[in-house]
Amino acid sequence: MTYLWLKAGHITFMVFWMAGLFMLPRFFVYHQEELERDGASGPQHALWIERERRLLKIILWPSLVVTWALGLALAMSIGAFTQPWFHAKLGLALILTAYHVWMAGYAEDLAQGRMRFTGKRLRLLNEVPGLAAVLIVVVVVVKPF
Repeated sequence: MTYLWLKAGHITFMVFWMAGLFMLPRFFVYHQEELERDGASGPQHALWIERERRLLKIILWPSLVVTWALGLALAMSIGAFTQPWFHAKLGLALILTAYHVWMAGYAEDLAQGRMRFTGKRLRLLNEVPGLAAVLIVVVVVVKPF
């Protein structure tokens, strides 16, 4: 029964995490468009900073931590640490975590008015979580190795 509760919690918080990872780059696109139009002194700039901060603080960071905690507990409960499929999943989860941290850093850049990427590049970066999710699901469900 513990296994099922860990699995249910892990999947639930992974969904929350992924939802936030899909939202944040879209926020960045809209924030950058506002910066390009009105600059850092524009009326919407502070609102976008607050929206991004709340998304990170309320959804993304807690979901990341709980997803990792439950995922590691789940892996321990089934002895997955010796399985090749788990190593692949772990690697993909680490890449997704690095993406999350990088996006949080980009939120800080935008808060300072620094735009390092175009809206098009941010829209492309928005595909990273989707690709990672597909790969993780295939690795976990199919266990190709």
